[in-house]
Amino acid sequence: MKPLTDKRRAELKRLAARPDSEINLSDIPEILQLPSDAVIGKFYRPKKQSVTIRLDSDVLAWLKASGDGYQTRVNSYLRQMMTRKRAS
Repeated sequence: MKPLTDKRRAELKRLAARPDSEINLSDIPEILQLPSDAVIGKFYRPKKQSVTIRLDSDVLAWLKASGDGYQTRVNSYLRQMMTRKRAS
């Protein structure tokens, strides 16, 4: 990504200072419901942190048996559990 120029930075600050009432939204359709194929959080990329974890060998074998990306799946399973715990 290119660094911001002073001119561009000043323009962005000027725009950010404008009140919401001055934003023209007439060419943007209102979203009344999400499409059925919408993916929530698709572009959300939380910061990753490297950790060491000890897993039972049968659990690790099961994870690796479904192919590459087992660490991503572990993260996904833990995120699902975290989300369920927050909801309850």
